[in-house]
Amino acid sequence: MDKPADTHYPVCAAVKARWSPRALKPESVPADRMRSLLEAARWAASAFNEQPWRFIVALRDENEEFERILGCLVPANQQWARNAGALVLTVAGERFSRNDKPNGSAHYDVGQAASALALQATELGLRVHQMAGIERDKIRETYGVPAGFVPLTGIAIGYPGQLDELPEGLREAETAPRERKPQSEFVFSGSWGEPASW
Repeated sequence: MDKPADTHYPVCAAVKARWSPRALKPESVPADRMRSLLEAARWAASAFNEQPWRFIVALRDENEEFERILGCLVPANQQWARNAGALVLTVAGERFSRNDKPNGSAHYDVGQAASALALQATELGLRVHQMAGIERDKIRETYGVPAGFVPLTGIAIGYPGQLDELPEGLREAETAPRERKPQSEFVFSGSWGEPASW
């Protein structure tokens, strides 16, 4: 199922096509495809080129590892993410490696890397659903995440699946129209809350 964005202005094809479905086919993402997604993330911009992102990854056919990551998601996400072809946990390094000072851009930079990954996935016919619903303490314990690093999100990646494979309560959200705030609500000029005149 495709749900292209109803954009007000022209955007590139991957931005228009990218959305966050939960209906995913229970088929492993090939390793070469995952390498392409992670290469796109690798080339994201970051403050001082710190590249503070870390990714913990499991392909669906890596059964034990896949289940470990799945167990680090909140139960509501586990119920549909179990069909993903790959699962990813994102982690941010919160201090600069060059001087050990706090990196106030780390979370933003990890978000940029995840966005690059999602757009590359869209380009390859894959779907990505990013999740805030993760068990951060469990991730720290399960993977030995060291001090100075913080788990941020989960990412489910896969091929489009069937709507009827979703739990009934999630089907309506899957088919609902996509909506976004108009630019006038978040693009300001001159002073806070004043929409840009152009």
